[in-house]
Amino acid sequence: MKKSILSLITILLFSISGFGQTTPQLQLSKVEDFQEAFKAIPCKNSERLPAVKALFLQMGAKEEDIVIEKIGDVKNIVIKKQGKTTEKIVVGAHYDLTGSGSCGATDNWTGIVAIAHLYKSIKDFDTDKTILFVGFDKEEEGLVGSKAMVSKIKKENIAEYCAMLNIDGLGMNTPQILKGVSDESLQELAKSTAKTLKVPIQIIEILAASSDSASFREKKIPAATISEIPQKWMEIYHNKADQADKINHISVYLAYRIAFLMLTQIDKKDCQAFRKQKK
Repeated sequence: MKKSILSLITILLFSISGFGQTTPQLQLSKVEDFQEAFKAIPCKNSERLPAVKALFLQMGAKEEDIVIEKIGDVKNIVIKKQGKTTEKIVVGAHYDLTGSGSCGATDNWTGIVAIAHLYKSIKDFDTDKTILFVGFDKEEEGLVGSKAMVSKIKKENIAEYCAMLNIDGLGMNTPQILKGVSDESLQELAKSTAKTLKVPIQIIEILAASSDSASFREKKIPAATISEIPQKWMEIYHNKADQADKINHISVYLAYRIAFLMLTQIDKKDCQAFRKQKK
């Protein structure tokens, strides 16, 4: 897999992103940035939340833009990128891990690193919509963190939430969209985005599997999960095999680039665009 992905890099580095690459503020991350990001991974749940905050501060977030939202025993971390309107896009990844001896490297520190780099890439742009970057707590206990967040969204405010992009489990395949927890409208956006970038993408379904995008879909907020799940994922996830040496940095980079271009396109669309039924 690594050799075939490497062959895409030259094309990808010069492909068109959502904003012109000559814009001074554009800070697209490089493959080397992801190599650096995984040199030290917090391998205990007690270490994860402080590490998420530290990572976003490293990416240029200000203290006043970072909030730990405590809902019962849940601690979600939210980094707000203010837009021109109150319309919102949520970009999320869970930070908790599970499994004896697991370091939670692929599941899901890769997702946390990806959304942090998405924040760095877009933080200096004037976006139409306000973007909430969220590290979800207790996903491994039944999507508890994301369910807690959506439970606080009032019915009259749901229409302000334009879409949710979730990243869960990168670095072990080419990019994928999880069909069972992703709206068809966002699946189509992912496919067209991957085509633009000349990156392969799969729409896959894993029976009985779920992720934080499901919580938003239950609230009628369009959502999708970007992943890179290997065929033998059960041999790695949730056990001691999930370590930093399993991560393919190029794979993470490819998913990040797809997510970045999807994010910029969602920002420019009408907030209700992804709620419309496909004709």
